[in-house]
Amino acid sequence: MSGAKRGGGLLVAGTTSDAGKSVVTAGICRWLARTGVKVAPFKAQNMSLNSFVTREGAEIGRAQAMQAQAARVEPTALMNPVLLKPGSDQSSQVVLLGRPVGEMNARGFFGTAGGSAPGAEPRGGRREQLLGVVTDCLEQLRGTYDAVICEGAGSPAEINLRRTDIVNMGIARAARFPVVVVGDIDRGGVFASFFGTTALLSPEDQSLIAGYLVNKFRGDVSLLEPGMEMLRGLTGRGTYGVLPFRHGLGIDEEDGLRVSLRGTVRESVVAPPVGEDVLRVAVCAVPLMSNFTDVDALAAEPGVVVRFVDRAEELADADLVVVPGTRGTVKALAWLRERGLADALARRAADGRPVLGICGGFQVLGEHIEDEVESRAGAVDGLGLLPVRVRFEREKTLARPVGTALGEPVEGYEIHHGVAEVLGGEPFLDGCRVGSVWGTHWHGSLESDGFRRAFLREVAAAAGRRFVPAPDTSFGVLREEQLDLLGDLIEEHADTGALLRLIEEGAPAGLPFLPPGAP
Repeated sequence: MSGAKRGGGLLVAGTTSDAGKSVVTAGICRWLARTGVKVAPFKAQNMSLNSFVTREGAEIGRAQAMQAQAARVEPTALMNPVLLKPGSDQSSQVVLLGRPVGEMNARGFFGTAGGSAPGAEPRGGRREQLLGVVTDCLEQLRGTYDAVICEGAGSPAEINLRRTDIVNMGIARAARFPVVVVGDIDRGGVFASFFGTTALLSPEDQSLIAGYLVNKFRGDVSLLEPGMEMLRGLTGRGTYGVLPFRHGLGIDEEDGLRVSLRGTVRESVVAPPVGEDVLRVAVCAVPLMSNFTDVDALAAEPGVVVRFVDRAEELADADLVVVPGTRGTVKALAWLRERGLADALARRAADGRPVLGICGGFQVLGEHIEDEVESRAGAVDGLGLLPVRVRFEREKTLARPVGTALGEPVEGYEIHHGVAEVLGGEPFLDGCRVGSVWGTHWHGSLESDGFRRAFLREVAAAAGRRFVPAPDTSFGVLREEQLDLLGDLIEEHADTGALLRLIEEGAPAGLPFLPPGAP
C-alpha cells in the first residue's frame, strides 16, 4: 500500500476561524483515501451546535462526521473527544467522548475561575485531564490508521489561551505532529497573518510550524509567487499550495446560516424544476439554532428554494415553513412570539399550509413544555399546533433510528433532552402530524431520498403548487461529489509529495525561530 506510514499525522491550523481548516482537512482525507492510505480525521475540541450521532451512540461535531466520510471510514467519538455546545454567550454544554457531562462557563472551562490568575493553569488540573483524554484518543487512532489529519480551532496564536490549549499547538506538541497553517487570502493580509501567527508562538511551538497553505485565491498565481518567496525568506518556511476559490466547497458548517450543499448545487449547474412550479421553503432562524443542515437535502432538490427568515411577513409566500432544532427550546419559543412568527405559524396551521418542526422546533409546536434542565423555566405553554407534551430529562437521547414513513424507508439521528408524549394526530416518524403540520425529533430524515420526495409531494399538494420532485436526485451522491471536489482541490493545487513527507517524517529539522515568540 502506498502512502503514509502507520501512525503518521498532520495538524491543519488556521490564521483565523473560518480560514478553511475544515475544508482542507476533509480534502486531505479524501486525497489520502483515494491513494490507498487508511486515514482518520481528528479534532480534539470543537465548539458547535451542529452535531451528529455515531453508530455507537456518541455525539460529535458534524464537520468531523463529514471528514470521516471524506476519509471513507465510520465516524467515532475518538475523532472529536471534546464538543462544546453553546447555550448562551457565557456557557456551553460539555460533551466528553460523545456524552454530555455538564454545563460550564468560559472562565471555568479555560481555567481562570476559583481565584487563578489570568493565564495560569486551572485549579484541579482540568487542562491536564482533558489533554490526557484527547491524547489517548489520538493515540488510539494512530494505532489503527496509517495517518491522522487533525483540525485545529480558531488560531494557534491565541496567546491568552495557550496555557490551556488542547486543540492547536497543545495537541501538536503532545503528538509531535507537524503543522500547516491555512490562511484565507479572500480576507486580505494573508502574508502578515502567516508571519504574525508564527512569530507569536514559543520556540518549541514554532519548531512544528512546517509551512503555509493559501486558501480561496482568485486570479493569476504567478502574481502571488514573489510574496511567497519573500515569506520563505522571512520565515524559513515554504507554502505547500495555493488553493483557488471555488463556489460551494464547504462541508457541514460548524455554525452560521450557510446551507453547505446548496452552494454546490446552486452555484454549479442550476437545474430547472421538473414540474411547473418551484417550492419555497422558509426556515425560522431561531436562537441557538442547531443542525440547520437538515434543510440541505431540501436545497439539493431542483426547484426548491430555501431561505432563512426572522420576520413574520417573510412567511407569507412560503410553501413550507421549517422550525429547526435549537439548543434553547424555551428561548426559541419566546423569540417566535416576540417577532410575531408564532401567530403567523398558527395562521398557517389554521389555513392548512405546511409547517415542519424538527427536534426543538417539534417541541415548540406542542401544547406544553416542562423544562427544569435546559432553561430551568419550568412549565411553559407551547404553540399548541400539535397534541404533544414535552418534559426535559437530564439524560440526553442520542440515537440512530430507522423506520418507514409516507410509504418510504427513512433513517435519521436524535439529539435531545426533551421527551415527547404524543397524545394524538397521525404517526409521523417518532412524532405526529395534524393536517399540514408535521413534527419529529429525527434530524437527517430528509436525506433519505424516497422519503424526501414523498414529503415534498405532500407539501406541494397542501400548498397548491404544481411542483414535482426530481426522480433521480441522490443526496448521498451529491455529498460524495462534493467530497471528491475537495480531494481534487488538494491533489491539483497542493504539493502532495511534500505533504506526504510531512505526514510520514514530521516537521523539518532546523526551522528558524521568529522573534519575539510567546513568553
